[in-house]
Amino acid sequence: MFSSVSWRNLNFSQRSLGTGESFGDTPNRWNSMKRRVNPQKFQHRWKRKLFLLLLMGFCCASLVLLETEHTRIRMFALLSPPLVQKPKIAFLFIARNRLPLDMVWDAFFQGDRENKFSVFVHSRPGFLLNKATTRSAYFLDRQVNDSIQVDWGGATMILAERILLKHALLDPFNERFVFLSDSCMPLYNFSYTYDYITSTSTSFVDSFADTKEGRYNPKMHPVIPVQNWRKGSQWAVLTRKHAEIVIKDETVFPMFQLHCKRKSLPEFWRHHPLPADPSKEHNCIPDEHYVQTLLAQEGLEGEITRRTLTHTSWDLSSSKRRERQGWHPVTYKLADATPSLVQSIKDIDNIYYETEYRREWCTNKGEPSSCFLFARKFTRPAALRLLNLSALGAL
Repeated sequence: MFSSVSWRNLNFSQRSLGTGESFGDTPNRWNSMKRRVNPQKFQHRWKRKLFLLLLMGFCCASLVLLETEHTRIRMFALLSPPLVQKPKIAFLFIARNRLPLDMVWDAFFQGDRENKFSVFVHSRPGFLLNKATTRSAYFLDRQVNDSIQVDWGGATMILAERILLKHALLDPFNERFVFLSDSCMPLYNFSYTYDYITSTSTSFVDSFADTKEGRYNPKMHPVIPVQNWRKGSQWAVLTRKHAEIVIKDETVFPMFQLHCKRKSLPEFWRHHPLPADPSKEHNCIPDEHYVQTLLAQEGLEGEITRRTLTHTSWDLSSSKRRERQGWHPVTYKLADATPSLVQSIKDIDNIYYETEYRREWCTNKGEPSSCFLFARKFTRPAALRLLNLSALGAL
């Protein structure tokens, strides 16, 4: 019986295998099946490992390349001088409308390659410097947006200067501030002009004691005592310290607004009431006194070079009427525009101040030099002719 059951079980086991194999043959069957399946899995795993190896190699190479580039940049930075913004000169133009000499200044500004200047223009309210009103890219949109109407011989000229300084001081790199008229042109190239102005720590302010009667109004006393009363050209070059003093002034400027006004001239009497006694009027021109008097009032005359850098020729002989003499500078027209004219201005190396019996010898870096970097008043044809003749210091 036992043998019968055992035999049936054995036959069952063989039948259930379906191959006639015994239990002892089962591992061989599974090994055979693994051999049929494993080549595909092995190939898949090999491709995956190869991809990972390539990816790791690419990452390692990228890291090495980045590190090499970073090291090169660090070495270059250590060996190269640091990029430092040099001090800038702010050119402050006071104009009626457009700037007739814009192309002369365009040639001048092209001499800068290091962003060492900025431009600000005060013109009549509402005037815009765009492609229709200027051909120079250096003046596009450079008008201040809070300009005022300026009257010659009035305190509004001082206010226009203060507005220009307010805008220019917003740039922390502006260290010098040059006032220029719309008829003013440069005599030298940008490099020479920049070095001349920045080589000294002083402002250039034409300033001398005004001892003649008729300018100082006693009503200014005691706020502005007569011993601090000064006169000179309005075309000054200020340091940043002095520019900040001008815009912060709340003492001298109000006195000028009240008591410094030009004398009424006969040609203006039809527009203004006839003065009761013209001989008693104080012929005070605010822009010829303000900055000079303010710096004297602040005790800062030791910080200025007491001369202007802008040449102006006053024609005293052309006026037939005594009261008109000296009020208007010479205007240089096309026929006057010659290289010899420019050279004659460049040759001026000293200025005599008769009220102080003082002669100012002009120097640059301790050496004798020309007194003037700019000149006025030039018409547009005259200035363009000089530019075309290359008479303006190779702008």
